[in-house]
Amino acid sequence: MTKRTKKKVAKEVKSVKKKIGKKVKATKKKVAKKVKSVKKKVAKKVKAAKKKI
Repeated sequence: MTKRTKKKVAKEVKSVKKKIGKKVKATKKKVAKKVKSVKKKVAKKVKAAKKKI
C-alpha cells in the first residue's frame, strides 16, 4: 500500500466510525426514553395498586 491509499483508507475508517458513533448515540437516547416511559407506567400501576389496598 502506498501512502496515499493508506490516507484514503484511514479517512474512510474514520467516517465509518463517526457514523456508527452517531447511530449508537441515537439508539442510546431511544432506549433511555423507552426506559423512562416504562418506569412511569410501572409507577402509575404501583400507585393505583396502593390506592386499592
